[in-house]
Amino acid sequence: MAKGSDRKRREKWAIYLGEACKYLALVCIAMLGFSIRLFSVIKYESVIHEFDPYFNYRVTQFLTKEGFYDLWNWFDDRTWYPLGRVIGGTVYPGLIFTAGTMYKILHFFNIPIHVQEVCVFTAPLFSAFCALACYGLVKEIRGVGAGLLASAFVACVPSYISRSVAGSFDNEGVAIFALVNVFYLFIKTVNTGSLFWATMSVLGYLYMVMSWGGYSFIINLLPIYCLTVIASGKLNARVYVAFAPLIIVGTLMSASIPVVGFNAVLMSEHFGAFFTFAVLHAALLVQYMRRMLPPRHFKVVVTMVLTGAAAAIGVGLAIVIAYVLRSPTLGWTGRSLSLLDPTYAGRFIPIIASVSEHQPPSWTSYIMDLHILVFFAPAGIIACFSRSNLGTLFLILYGVTAVYFSGVMVRLMLVLAPAACCLGAVAISDLLATLASSLKAGVRQALSGKPAPEESVDAVEADTDADAVAAAAASARSVTPAKAGKDKEDKSKEEKEKPKKKKKDEEAKSYYALPIPAVLGLLALLCTMLAMGVIHCVHASADMYSSPSIVLQSWRQDGSMHVFDDFREAYAWLRHNTHREAKVASWWDYGYQTTAMANRTVVVDNNTWNTTHIATVGRAMSSPEYKAWQIYRSLDVDYVFVVFGGLVGYPSDDINKFLWMVRIGGGVYPEIKEPDYLANGNDYRVDASATKTMLNTLMYRLSYLDFADESQLSFGQRGLDRVRQTVIGKLNFKLTYFEEVFTSQHWMMRIYRVRDKPLRDPSQNIKAKRSAVKSKRA
Repeated sequence: MAKGSDRKRREKWAIYLGEACKYLALVCIAMLGFSIRLFSVIKYESVIHEFDPYFNYRVTQFLTKEGFYDLWNWFDDRTWYPLGRVIGGTVYPGLIFTAGTMYKILHFFNIPIHVQEVCVFTAPLFSAFCALACYGLVKEIRGVGAGLLASAFVACVPSYISRSVAGSFDNEGVAIFALVNVFYLFIKTVNTGSLFWATMSVLGYLYMVMSWGGYSFIINLLPIYCLTVIASGKLNARVYVAFAPLIIVGTLMSASIPVVGFNAVLMSEHFGAFFTFAVLHAALLVQYMRRMLPPRHFKVVVTMVLTGAAAAIGVGLAIVIAYVLRSPTLGWTGRSLSLLDPTYAGRFIPIIASVSEHQPPSWTSYIMDLHILVFFAPAGIIACFSRSNLGTLFLILYGVTAVYFSGVMVRLMLVLAPAACCLGAVAISDLLATLASSLKAGVRQALSGKPAPEESVDAVEADTDADAVAAAAASARSVTPAKAGKDKEDKSKEEKEKPKKKKKDEEAKSYYALPIPAVLGLLALLCTMLAMGVIHCVHASADMYSSPSIVLQSWRQDGSMHVFDDFREAYAWLRHNTHREAKVASWWDYGYQTTAMANRTVVVDNNTWNTTHIATVGRAMSSPEYKAWQIYRSLDVDYVFVVFGGLVGYPSDDINKFLWMVRIGGGVYPEIKEPDYLANGNDYRVDASATKTMLNTLMYRLSYLDFADESQLSFGQRGLDRVRQTVIGKLNFKLTYFEEVFTSQHWMMRIYRVRDKPLRDPSQNIKAKRSAVKSKRA
């Protein structure tokens, strides 16, 4: 008895130690996910990155000052002049509400922190939460070991780091956590059939809808999963409990968010969910009738039910088709059509095609953003097929659909990243289980000189989750007497099938038994690959994704670092040297930054909701100076600025973006034709071979004014554009309708005032005086 009690005590302490190690590992992984995203703060300072985050930061500032209710009714007259923008009805409020709530909580506990610091660290914090959610998802599917691996991978995968570093205050910073969290809660509901978890899943979906327009991925993936479950014959009540409330209650709750509204029931993106909801009920009805009716009657009733259902579905489809045909895009948004047809944006919506993150990724992007997961994720799909259940089926569908969408749009690599982490973790977990079992068997054989026991070589059972075992034991204790007879029948069937299963298990075990040298070699190779993955992730976070676009740096030949702070320098000049009500025009990329940092009214910004307004700015930039002056005067514009990188070699300047201005402007104004700006009809140039139309555009003149003299002084080559690596076509010219008022230190930002009247040409005045004198003498 004493030996038995000691053994139980040791087993109990072993369980406690295992649980403690698990939670300690999760804490370390969460800290890793947070800290690996802080390089931008360490190397630069606590600053907001990129373009879109500045709008979110500005709205969060308003929220903390005016409150949640006033945000819904805020009409912003400093954007899209003279139209303005209703902020509450055009913004996904999840990120803003999250940061505002954290700010309020911190100040409630008398922690005096600026709202900018809250915004800077929101994305790293939710990256840690995403790692925990990823652990929960994979644990529900394949166990604790695979869950911990998935959590570690998602904490440091470069694709996710790229949009969640400190300062990246964009919707994706919290939306990827919300996405994975919805999937975790959904699978948890599928495994348990609990209404509590179904309710949590609906609330998680609501937060996802509030956070990002990518919620449409969820509302389309879950119906695909449900239809696959029905087709594979695995439908049960737990799937219904997980799916039905999310579709009905989740859709009703999402419709209460102003930016979504009735689109939740009127757009084609959601119709698949409603169709699947109807098919799910029909399938459950067929299952119910199969249990209740004799086979003969069942066939008759099913025929009648299926006939009626087909007729009802036909009528419904006719109504839906008639409704959809009223829309030129068949009820789909432009971005959704771009995903279904990758050529659609390039042919019809150049404003979408002009965004770099909407371009298809190259193969090198997958290696850069996923690294070793590129090799392990496909293996994870195979591993999921080898032990198929409702959870692994979902993971397979998630991975396959995410791969497709990431191949269409590089931005959606974010959606692929968690899927690749989960699948890669499943593959590596199974591999480690196989190697550990083989090593254990080999060591026992070497010590005893006898063949190892069969149960010690079972690689599949090595990954069994303790929680799943406990749940099975609990369900066994909860068997009612009414089900006892059925359980006995099931047991008798299992006993009959035991010899077959034992034979298969023996074959599998003999297959998994590997020699010790092979095991050690594979372990060394796996550890090397994982170490290389960690080094790559740290390098990507520190050197590639932590540089804020608003502050740039380069390395001198002596090894010292040179900082380019031209953007903030120019915005500060606008803020302190222009009238508070001044209107500023630029390309739409810089609208959010101008409003947030310069606090001036802009004509267009990054929201891109009004293509005509953006096309008007594109028309002005691609027009001659006089015509552009007329356009800007009609819009009450006081200042125009351009971003120019020809002096320092900054490639993301407006000259390189100019053809998109032509294309977008030409989409609304037919007089703008792209071939007029291309040498020989297909070559974009700024040198002497450039077309006359190109050399006379406002963009060219604002960018290259006095550039020839400055380049001569800076690096001794007159008129050499260091980005285009060519001497510009027109060296000496003056402006008549615009006046240069500010050029930043490195010439990256050039600001011009729109004159009230054109500047008089002195030569013209002299000619006029001479002609007047001659006329008097005559």
